Amino acid sequence: MKWTILVVDDESSHRSMIRAHLEAEGYQVREAGTAQEALDVLGKEHCDLVLSDIRMPQMDGITGLQKIMSQDPTQLVMMMTAYGSIESAVECLKMGAFDYIQKPLDMEEVLIKIKKALEYRGLKEENRLHREQLENKFNLQNLVGSSPSMMQALETMLLVAATPSTVLLLGESGTGKEVAANVIHQNSPRRDRPLVKVNCAALPETLLESELFGHERGAFTGAVSRRKGRFETADGGSIFLDEIGDMSLTTQAKMLRVIQERTFEPLGSSIPIEVDVRIITATNKDLEVAVAQNEFRRDLYYRLNVVPIHLPPLRERREDIVPLAEHFLHLVNLKVGKKIKGFDPKVLEYFKAYEWPGNVRELENAVERGVIMTLGDLITLAELPQAIARIKPPAKDGGIVVTPGTPIRDMERELVIATLEHTSGNRTKSAQLLGITRKSLQNKIKEYGLDL
Repeated sequence: MKWTILVVDDESSHRSMIRAHLEAEGYQVREAGTAQEALDVLGKEHCDLVLSDIRMPQMDGITGLQKIMSQDPTQLVMMMTAYGSIESAVECLKMGAFDYIQKPLDMEEVLIKIKKALEYRGLKEENRLHREQLENKFNLQNLVGSSPSMMQALETMLLVAATPSTVLLLGESGTGKEVAANVIHQNSPRRDRPLVKVNCAALPETLLESELFGHERGAFTGAVSRRKGRFETADGGSIFLDEIGDMSLTTQAKMLRVIQERTFEPLGSSIPIEVDVRIITATNKDLEVAVAQNEFRRDLYYRLNVVPIHLPPLRERREDIVPLAEHFLHLVNLKVGKKIKGFDPKVLEYFKAYEWPGNVRELENAVERGVIMTLGDLITLAELPQAIARIKPPAKDGGIVVTPGTPIRDMERELVIATLEHTSGNRTKSAQLLGITRKSLQNKIKEYGLDL
């Protein structure tokens, strides 16, 4: 990327000298002999930095700076002055100038200051884009879905976002629980504070406690310094505890105290730390069953289950599949720099017929694979993952697809495969749907050599 610098000085020889040095460093340079000319240039094109003299005829640099900043408060401006008085420098800085340089110019110093200013601008722009991406990614419009179950979940998210209440997100893997946590946080009064995420299933018990609550130096072997825990980091914001159902009973007891008293003690310390944290948890397990089996604390379950939100699996909201696929197509096109126009109609039929055991995450991956692999304008069956491409989509009238001349044995085999896929491999349920005994189904699986 080439930065563009506008040099404003009534002395043409001085402008030429500065231009030569800047171009030697790889910058693009524009010139203006007066402050008004500079305003005209900025009205026509974007310049990353304005390097302007203060003392100029007609309109001095300070007045020019004032007009530039009123036109664009984000414009980066550095002033040059032969009268390096503190008064004029402070006035320029108060009006929005990034820095000032004294004449006669030391071009080595000038180049260092320009580099510093442009690095600041780049970092500021990067932060702005990152913030916009977060806001766009986690606003409610990006939880695509018009099905009744999804609309109910979205409505609950909006209602609970404005409160400090604890939220329990329930649903299978890949249904969008992390996105839901982000939506709740980004639409809450805590949006300007951190959202800290912890995967409780990814760490063993001792490491998880240290991760959540921190530790003091010498708390255990290898603890060479104090470490701040995730709860302390999240103070004033939110913490998202994913896979809470995998947390050990010992850690659950400490979690209960944090929820009840809003305090905890780091490992190796007896001094409690107070925190103000909004807790969002998620699990793909049935916590009521875990409570009944003494694998999850009953008191903690009731503390977490203040506002439960169930995120439905994709197979239960099939009307959302095509809008989601089109949404992911747009995002992936931007991500990989392609312009795939859409899907072959047959692909959408397969999408609607597939069971999506990996839910929304699996659909997103399938679309990304399609965008990457296709050489045409449309994603076709050839670009789909094998698990999707091998299924038989239902006929439009809801009956079984029948091709004249197909042997009955082959039709029966396909019917058995489709039924087993429909039930996610549940043989008892498949046998019931087929109207045969479980033993008969097992015999057919063996007969047809199905590796299921």
